[in-house]
Amino acid sequence: MFANRYKELRLLNDEYADDTFSFTVLYGRRRVGKTTLLKEFIIDKPSIYFLVTLENFNIVLKRLQNIVADFLGDSFLKNLDLKDIKQLFEYISQKEYKQKLIIIIDEFQYLTKLDNSIPSQFQYIVDELLKNKNIHLILCGSIISMMYAQTLSYSSPLYGRRTSAIKLEAIGFEYLKEFFPKKSSEELIELYSILYGVPKYLEMFADSGDIFKSIEKNILNPSSYLYNEPQFILQNEVNEPITYFSILEIIANGEHKIGNIASKLGKNVQNITSFISKLIELDIIYKDVPVTQTNPLKSKKGLYFIKDNFFRFWFTYVLPYKSQLEMGNTNYVLKKIKENFNGFVSPVYENLAITYLLKNYDLLKCGRWWDKNEEIDAVGIGEDFLIVAECKYSNKKVGIDILQDLQDKAKKIDTNFPVKHYIL
Repeated sequence: MFANRYKELRLLNDEYADDTFSFTVLYGRRRVGKTTLLKEFIIDKPSIYFLVTLENFNIVLKRLQNIVADFLGDSFLKNLDLKDIKQLFEYISQKEYKQKLIIIIDEFQYLTKLDNSIPSQFQYIVDELLKNKNIHLILCGSIISMMYAQTLSYSSPLYGRRTSAIKLEAIGFEYLKEFFPKKSSEELIELYSILYGVPKYLEMFADSGDIFKSIEKNILNPSSYLYNEPQFILQNEVNEPITYFSILEIIANGEHKIGNIASKLGKNVQNITSFISKLIELDIIYKDVPVTQTNPLKSKKGLYFIKDNFFRFWFTYVLPYKSQLEMGNTNYVLKKIKENFNGFVSPVYENLAITYLLKNYDLLKCGRWWDKNEEIDAVGIGEDFLIVAECKYSNKKVGIDILQDLQDKAKKIDTNFPVKHYIL
C-alpha cells in the first residue's frame, strides 16, 4: 500500500524533472517502504532497478550487466567480459537517452561489502561518466549506519555529490486509517503502540480481529516473521549487539536515567554514551528533556525513551520471555501482555496527545515537563501563554480531582506565562 509518501514522491519527481544529472540517496530501516516508494516513482518512467544480494561479486555484477543489456536490447553488452561496475557505467554513459533514465541500486550497502572500492568507483561514475547525462541515479539502502558511512559522511568519496537525500521514516499515526479503515480510534492507537508506523508490519495486521490473537500469530510465534526482527536489524547495524540489547531492555522496563542505566549494566556513564548516541542515530531511542529547558542539548535532566514502538514492545514482551516462547508457553506471555496493556499503551498515547496539541493550537513547542517531585504529561508553550494537559489512557472516567491536581502542578512550572487552557 502507498500511503503518506507524497512529500518524498514530489521530491523525486522534482529531481527527475531537472534537465541535468540527478543523484539521490534514499535510506531508512528495513520494511519502512523504500521499495514501494520507488515503484510508485518509476511506474511511468524508463528505469533500471537492481537489488544487490550477498553473493560472489562477479555473479552480482553479471546479473546487473544482464538487466542493463535487456533494458537496452543490447546483446553485445551481454557478452562483454566486465571486470568492475565502473566499466558497466562507462558503457551506459556512451548511450543517449531521449527520456531521462532512472537507475536504482537497492541495498547498495551490500555492494560495498562485496567490494570496498565501490564508493570510490561511484565517485568516478558520478564525477566523470554521468554528470552531463540525462540520468537519475538512486542509491538505496536499509542498513542506516552503512549507507550514511558510504554515501553521506564527510569521509565518504561520495560526500557532497548527491543532489538530494531522503531518510524515509515510519508513517505518521494519522495515516493508519488507510491501512485499517474499519478500526476505531482506540484500536488504531493500540496497533500503533505495537507496530509503530512501519508499513510492512501494518500490512501483516491488516486482517486482524482480536489484537492479542494477532500478536500471538505474528510476533510471539517463534516461526513468525516478526519474532526476531529487532535482533536482525540491530545485528546488521552495530558491532556489539549484546550491550545495545541490554540498554534497550533496561529502558523498556522503565529505567530512563542514563546513570541508572549504566549502573544496571555495571558500567560508568562514560562507557555507555557511545552506545546511547548510536541508538539515537539509528532513530531507535531519543533523549527527552523538560519542555521548558532553554538549552536542551546541554540539559542534565535528560531521560531516554524508546522511539520505535515495535522495538519497545519486543524488548518488553519478547526478548525477556524467549525461554517460555521457545517452549511453546505463549499463553503465559499473552497473560503478561494483557495484565498491563493499557499501561504499555499509555506513553504512546501521551506522545500522540502532544502531537495533537501542536497541530491544533498555536504553539512554539510542546512536550513533557517534570521536576524532582512533579510531572505533567504535556505542556504547550505559546508566544505568551501555556497550555497544560493530563493524558489518561484508561477505561475510567476522569474526575474533577484530576483537573485540580493539574492546576496545582502547573503552578510549579518555571515560567511567568499564564495558563490559557487546561486540557484533559
